[in-house]
Order: sequence, then C-alpha cells, then structure tokens
Amino acid sequence: MKGHITCLAIECTAHTFGIGIINEKGHILADVRRQVTTEEGGLIPNAVANHHEQVKEDVLKEALQQAHLTMDDIMIIAISQGPGLPPSLHVGMRYAQQLAKEFNKPLQGVNHITGHLEIGRLLTGAKDPVYLFVSGANTQIISREENNFYVMGETLDTAIGNTLDKFGRTVGLGFPAGPQIEQLAKKGNYIELPYTVKGMDVSFSGILTKALRMHEQGTKTEDLCYSLQETCFAMLIEVTERALAFADKQEVLLIGGVAANQRFAAMLEAMSKERGAKAYAVPLKYAADNPVMIGWVGILQHQQGVKALTPKDTINPTWRIDQVTATWD
Repeated sequence: MKGHITCLAIECTAHTFGIGIINEKGHILADVRRQVTTEEGGLIPNAVANHHEQVKEDVLKEALQQAHLTMDDIMIIAISQGPGLPPSLHVGMRYAQQLAKEFNKPLQGVNHITGHLEIGRLLTGAKDPVYLFVSGANTQIISREENNFYVMGETLDTAIGNTLDKFGRTVGLGFPAGPQIEQLAKKGNYIELPYTVKGMDVSFSGILTKALRMHEQGTKTEDLCYSLQETCFAMLIEVTERALAFADKQEVLLIGGVAANQRFAAMLEAMSKERGAKAYAVPLKYAADNPVMIGWVGILQHQQGVKALTPKDTINPTWRIDQVTATWD
C-alpha cells in the first residue's frame, strides 16, 4: 500500500483540538490547533469537549486552506482514539467518523502516545531510541523491541506535567503552568524536596505535597519552582540513564509537552554525553499534543495494511502504549 498518501488527522485527547495534514514523505502541509487555557483552576472535561465542538468546523476549514487542498485531495483520515479524556475523545471520534462517511475515506485509529513517539523519530532522525515521554497525563520510559513497545519505567502516581500544573494552579500560575514555572525557576535557589525513585519507577505525589506545604508556610515561589524542577527532572534522568543501559541503546529521545522545558533538555543532553549516547528532543512546536503526529502514524499504519475503523468502533481512553503492535519500521 505504498504510494502517494495525504492524511488529514484529528487530535482531541485533552485540552487541544487540532487538525493537521501530512503526506507519506513526512511533509507537513497544515497544522491548526485550538487549545483551552485558564487563568486559574484546571480543566473541566465537559467544558473542554464543548470548546472542541465549537471550534472543529473552523479548524477544518483553516487546515484545508493552509494546505491549499480540498477533502477530495485527502486519501485517508486519522483520529487519536486514546488514551485521553473521554468527552474530548468522543468529540473527535464523532467528527472523524462523520467526515470519513461523508467523503468516503478510510479512517485509521491511532494511539496518541505512539503519535508522540513517531513524530519524534521523524523530526529528529533518531533511529532506535529509548523514549522519555513526559506530558500532562503521561510519564513513561519506553523502548521498542521488534514490533512491541515496552514501558521500562513510569510514574507510580501523578504524571510530571500534571504535577507541575497542580503546583502552578495552587500557587496561582494558571494553566498550563510549566512555562511559568520554568521562568520563575531561573530566579530561584535550591531547597531539598523528597526524591522518590523505586527501581525504574518514579513517584511525584510526595514532592508535590511537600512543595505545597512549604508554599503555605511562606517559602518563595521562585525557590519552590527551581527545586521542584531540579528534583523531578533529576529523578527522570536517573531512570532514563538506567534504561539506556538495560536496553543497550545509544539514543534517547525526549518527547511530550514537558520536552519544551529547556532545562530538562539540557540535563538529558549532559547525561547522554557522559554515557557516549546521543540525546534528541522533539522540536518545540511538536512537543505538545498536535494533529500532525496522529496523521503520520495513520500513514504508517495504512501503508502496512492496518484495518480501518468501522462506524461501530469507538474511543479507547485507557489504551496503553504496550498494547500497541507496531508493524512499521
């Protein structure tokens, strides 16, 4: 099933609703996103879904205009089927199935995490890395062996992105809090916080509780931002270094929204250099949730003859990366 393929893809797992268009050569023709942000508080799933419903038609129109294409030029459609927030996923799935039926296009269901992994490989040139996946809802160290993905380590409780967001929300930094924390950290000094690594897994609940308690006691926000970053990132670098040794790999790829943090990327680069390994970080624009990554995996699956979704297929909010079979190279 090789040949010319243009894929229109929808990303809708959480706060971002996006439509992207990409072809089989990895050329990005369109990338349009609308993201829910708040000045205070976190995400309300039903409100996020309502946002997606409201913007979907405009996003589609803009994406097609950006690519200078019509739906007749699209060969396949891809949808982020999971994991994610069910209300958001349902909006995307219903819209993707509507478009697939209306324009008679095959619809590929894509694992959202696989999208992060494969867009990282495409855009960095990494061949066979250990993946350090750090986002709002996910914190995992992943390795691929033949057609299977293995989770070598992960958070035992809250993901790194949610940990930073919960801290930021409580101290009044809004959502998403990561960028503000990164900037404030540059003005802070180190304070000891709980460092919890258990084998290949990490735990962030203790450090979050301690940081919030110290905030209530009047500790400077800048000091807490610096210390929270340094401690959480050091924990993840430790288990990633061990994963490189266990998997006997010479590349590590930082992916997911938290990959946008320059301090984190620098720490990973330093560790990799000491080991004689090569560190990659997904380009900033594609570190966060985006539709292009869904389209790229949709193309890879289509080329390998992965069966298209039917109108009876639905979302998979708890779809883990180690449940994915990767038939592509």
